[in-house]
Amino acid sequence: MNNEQRTPGMTIHCQEIVELITDYLEGVLDPDLTADVEAHLQLCDGCDIYVEQIRATIRALGKVPVATLSEEARAELVRAFRDMRGPTAPA
Repeated sequence: MNNEQRTPGMTIHCQEIVELITDYLEGVLDPDLTADVEAHLQLCDGCDIYVEQIRATIRALGKVPVATLSEEARAELVRAFRDMRGPTAPA
């Protein structure tokens, strides 16, 4: 593998940051992937702002226990997450 392919911050793309944000903020990514995410955040203002917005949201809202959500709210959240993922093949 040449150095260009392993340039810190360039081995991961913005969409991957979005997909990994929860695991990153919870500190459960492996050390190499964490380093790649952090290097990317140093290079990409858009992703850095996104991560800071998520951190601010977590600080403002804290945690919402799932048991306190109504069935309607739970269904709406599941629908929203499915819509974010786009169409999937039928099971």
